[in-house]
Amino acid sequence: MPMLVLVWGMSAQRAAGTSLLMIVFTSLSSTVAYSRQKRIDYSLGIVLAAGTVPGALLGAYVTSYVKSELLSGLLGVFLLGVSVWMLIAQELPDRRPDLSRGARVKVDAHGHVFEYSPAHLIGLPGSFAAGLTSGVFGIGGGVLIVPLLRLGMGVPMHIASPTSMFMMIFTSIAGVATHAYLGNVRVEYAIPLCIGIVAGTQIGAFLARRTKARVLERMLAVCLLVIGGRMLIEMI
Repeated sequence: MPMLVLVWGMSAQRAAGTSLLMIVFTSLSSTVAYSRQKRIDYSLGIVLAAGTVPGALLGAYVTSYVKSELLSGLLGVFLLGVSVWMLIAQELPDRRPDLSRGARVKVDAHGHVFEYSPAHLIGLPGSFAAGLTSGVFGIGGGVLIVPLLRLGMGVPMHIASPTSMFMMIFTSIAGVATHAYLGNVRVEYAIPLCIGIVAGTQIGAFLARRTKARVLERMLAVCLLVIGGRMLIEMI
């Protein structure tokens, strides 16, 4: 979404719709890669997708009432806020799973054990907000879903990221369907970019398995900080 606006000069509305079309392929490719690693919490992802899908539908519709420049600036502010939240949260101690709430134990394809207990009361309204953000900004929702799962619900980073990609299949399809109806999807841009996306997601999933969770969190936070700052500067 930022690349389509900053590099190709596309309107924020069309960039959002086109970005979501590419995210459909991103999420499908990533889900295939992460499924091999057995790091997707499918049941949790489906439950939370029930909130992201209506949020994405509403968010995509809202873009027709917001000016392109304002939409770009709001995206910049949002990304900056999420990055600061993640950087601050990294200094807090990890939350231990509350076993009385029903802990989940997940063993991945390489024998790593993850034990956690998701806070569903936080996740359900948060997932709707993530879907709404996805539809408005065309960012797939993962930029908010990962911090939500990791910091709000206590899901380990190596489970949160794969699960968010699985959720984004449903979220992005819902959002792009509405944007397509509004005429905000530029297929001629999306198709060639999807070739790079599919290759990139496979490499990204491979590298993520070999990277420490804290490093992944810092990398995501720094990327959001840089992109959000650039979007805000462009608006000013």
